[in-house]
This record gives sequence, C-alpha cells and structure tokens, in this order.
Amino acid sequence: MLPFCDQDHLNLRVWAREWVDQKLPAICERNSSVEQSAVDVTRELGAEGLLRCVVPAEFGGLRRDVQARDLCILREELARGDALADTMFAMQALGSYPITFAGKLDQKKVVLPAIVEGSSIAAFAITEADAGSDVASLQAEAVRRAQEYRLSGTKRFISNAGIADRYIVFALTDRTKRTHGISAFLVDAKLPGLTVKEKTELLSPHPIGVLEFNDCQLSTDALLGAEGQGLEIAFTTLDLLRCTVGAAAVGFAQRALDEAIRYSKNRRQFGRPIAEFQGIEFKLADMATELEASKLLVYQAAWAHDCRQADTRKRASMAKLYATEAAQRIVDQALQIHGASGLIAGSVMERLYRDVRALRIYEGTSEIQKVIIARSLLGKT
Repeated sequence: MLPFCDQDHLNLRVWAREWVDQKLPAICERNSSVEQSAVDVTRELGAEGLLRCVVPAEFGGLRRDVQARDLCILREELARGDALADTMFAMQALGSYPITFAGKLDQKKVVLPAIVEGSSIAAFAITEADAGSDVASLQAEAVRRAQEYRLSGTKRFISNAGIADRYIVFALTDRTKRTHGISAFLVDAKLPGLTVKEKTELLSPHPIGVLEFNDCQLSTDALLGAEGQGLEIAFTTLDLLRCTVGAAAVGFAQRALDEAIRYSKNRRQFGRPIAEFQGIEFKLADMATELEASKLLVYQAAWAHDCRQADTRKRASMAKLYATEAAQRIVDQALQIHGASGLIAGSVMERLYRDVRALRIYEGTSEIQKVIIARSLLGKT
C-alpha cells in the first residue's frame, strides 16, 4: 500500500478493482454508440456507488470532503479497465466540483445528489478556439440585465457535449476587469439558445464537441459564487483534478505493463520466450521503475491536496507531467514488445496507444505544467 493512503483507501481500491474486473467488461461489450455507452457507464458507476466519491457526504457522497486520493484510486482502476469509464467518472467530478466549491445551497441540493446517482451527467465548459492554455483570453460573455444574464459565445472541445444535463460555463461578465471579470454559471442543457454545433471525433472516442450559446437567458440564480470569481473556481477545480489525470496515466501504464509481461512470457522466438532475452528484460525493468515513480508522485500530490499543503499546485503539476509522459513511454514500449500484434485494430495495445495520448494535453499540457513548476520554484505568481 502506498504510504499516502490508509486502510479506507485500500478498501476503496479493492471495491473498484472488483467492479472493473467483474462488471465493467460486460458494460463495455454492449453494442451501442459512444454516446450511449458513455451514458450507460455513468449510470452503472452511479448504481455501484462509485460516484459517491465526487461529492461531499452532505449531498450523498462518501466523505465529508471530496478527496483527491479517492479520485486518484478510482481513476487509476477505471483507466486500467476502460478509457471511457475513466473519462465519464472524471467528468462527473470535474463538472460537479465547481458546485461543491462555490455553489449556493439550493444548487447543491438539486444537482449533486443526481450526479451521485448517475442520473445527471455533468460537463465543464471553459475552452474556446482562442482560449485553451490561455484561459484568460476567453470571449464568451454574459451580460447582466436587471435580474438576468444574456449568455453568448462558443465553447470548443467540451467533453459530454450533447449528453450532459448541465454545464458549468465560464464567461466574461466585465471585460474591463480581464481575468477578474470572468464568472461561472450553472447552465441547463435544455436552455433555449444553447445548441451543440458540432460533435468532434477524437483519436480515443468519447462524447465531445462544440457548444454555441446564442443570447441565452440565464437567471441570476445560475451564477456560481460571485461575479468575477470564475477563474478562482476553475483553478480550484483543476488543482483537485490535475493529479487525478496522472492517476489515469498510471492505470493505462499498469495495464500496458501487465500486457507486456504476459505477452513476453508466451511469445516464443528463436526457441524460447522473448521474456528471456535481456533486451526485453531491460524494457520491462525500465517500464516498472517509471510506473512506480509515477504512482509515488501522484499519490504524494493527492495527499498534499487532501492535507492542504502549501505546495499542492506544484506537486500536482509534477505528478501530471511525469506520470503522463512516463505512461506514453511505457505504452509505447509495451506495444514494441508486442510487435505487429500490438498494431491490430481493436487489440488492447492498439487501444491503449490511442487512449494514452490525450493525457499530455488536457487539463494543462506538459509544457504548461513545466511553467507552473518553474514559477513555483522561482517564487513567481
């Protein structure tokens, strides 16, 4: 057991692993569209009780406060089994935590229990065509008019676009204040003027697309927190979720290593299993060492978040940077060990090779993580 987790966390891992090994395969094998599979997986995660980790106990959650360690354990185990299951779990966390952190009591009572059940699918809408890593450059705008806002703009690369029941949307409420003029809103998917403009196909399929807001009328009750608090809400949410991306990377890498060990023991060349060749042994040794280092960085970062350590952001960035980059190398070497068999469409290794790539980009690219780490080391804000 990792030194940053206790018996409760170990029990959670056992619970998650049993579900992933015994029940998830049957869910993934259903012949349905990516969107329907995403909805089905979310419902099953809720029915199993695993979504209780994404909200506080007061609203149906597992613990008094949402814990990064819980999220990491579940993302690691889910990613080991299936990328879409990991994504849908992560989105329930990403789309609900802004409400947990800054929502009004009425908003929490209505939305959070439904997210726990899996009956309501959440989404986090911040990215735009010209506002990716540079979040402060977003152009979507919510203009205040008496007791309502008028929301207009376009959001790109929004996970769960088209299947979400509610979106957390970030928009400018005061252009003159720049980053201090961005606010967050809880938006119902059925809001008039909100359309799914495009459904985007990615290397590793999951529901994602472009949202367009055309003069959407929002009550002031839709505001999360206070006007101008949007970036604080976004960054606080990402500080929680960033190390969990590293945990997903650990899950993918663990599955790749397991597959490589199994295959190398069974594949024979030149009269013996390829696992007996030093070239393969060294690959496996390097893969296992990088995987262990990734685990320690990820769970140390999660522990730091849960214990409210001062250097949480730096640790989370280190964990995400190292674990995602290492997972890419581990999966690549695992596929190399499989040779041509790893290239077969639909094989485990082919799927892992596609699934692992996005982790180095979303929730802050590897390059952005280096900026965060360096600024922390240099005492810059």
